Amino acid sequence: MNLLHVVCPHCHTTNRVHTDDLASAPDCGKCHEALFTGHPVNLSATDFDRHITRSQLPVLVDFWAPWCGPCRSMAPAFEQAAAQLEPRAQLVKVNTDEAQGVGAQLNIRSIPTMVLFVGGKEVARQAGAMGAGDIVRWAQSQMSRASTAA
Repeated sequence: MNLLHVVCPHCHTTNRVHTDDLASAPDCGKCHEALFTGHPVNLSATDFDRHITRSQLPVLVDFWAPWCGPCRSMAPAFEQAAAQLEPRAQLVKVNTDEAQGVGAQLNIRSIPTMVLFVGGKEVARQAGAMGAGDIVRWAQSQMSRASTAA
């Protein structure tokens, strides 16, 4: 059995989870909350770094801002995509107004922008609002491409 590091969406502790147990609703060893909620997690700059560098699952990030109309219209679709993509990936949101350093470091020029990280590295990027089905198809395609490249 393979072990994966999965960062808790609640307390941000890194957990070791057997790959066979991913689909059986594993809990965090520290806070005992569900590791997969079917909802994207809002991350601060500090939490963002922890999730990207410590999680061995693909992490799909929605960079957004509250004043952005397309960001607000894509939010329900990203929520639906989280329910479909977990536990094969973790979906998170980063408010670029609150985490300006992260947006600048990653050269986020327009929002919404989705970035897929695998193994702590950016493997794909897509700017512009998308529907849930398009988000899921794009993410699955990019995760498949990243796993064959590894």
